[in-house]
Amino acid sequence: MNDNELVKAAFAARINAYAPYSGYKVGAALFCSDGSIITGCNVENSSYGLCNCAERTAVFKAVSEGKRGFCAIAIVGGIDKDDEIIKTADYAYPCGACRQVLREFSDPETFKIIVARSESDFKTFTLSELLPNSFGPDSIA
Repeated sequence: MNDNELVKAAFAARINAYAPYSGYKVGAALFCSDGSIITGCNVENSSYGLCNCAERTAVFKAVSEGKRGFCAIAIVGGIDKDDEIIKTADYAYPCGACRQVLREFSDPETFKIIVARSESDFKTFTLSELLPNSFGPDSIA
């Protein structure tokens, strides 16, 4: 799997985002160790605390399908008006909650987080770079 393909899948997932309150649509594409790609989008709710990020949607969807090993995720975001993306965000970084959920199911030293503005303009980080000194299932004895 190359990074461009994963970014392209994230852009496709963004189309399905439900963001009537913020207009900020996010798509994520999670690359699993079995070679599959699981996508997710953000889902807003009028009770804002019940919203779910695209990254967590993809992870929860993957886990619900029996997948546990994750290698990378691509994330894209943009402002929406009448179902048309009118502005792509600078880069859509995962929030702290998403970083911790990703940590639960991946190796922070090797798991890649790709944040993209376009299919050719993206940055890549390891999870440990974005969530230093983290804890996960391997740190609980």
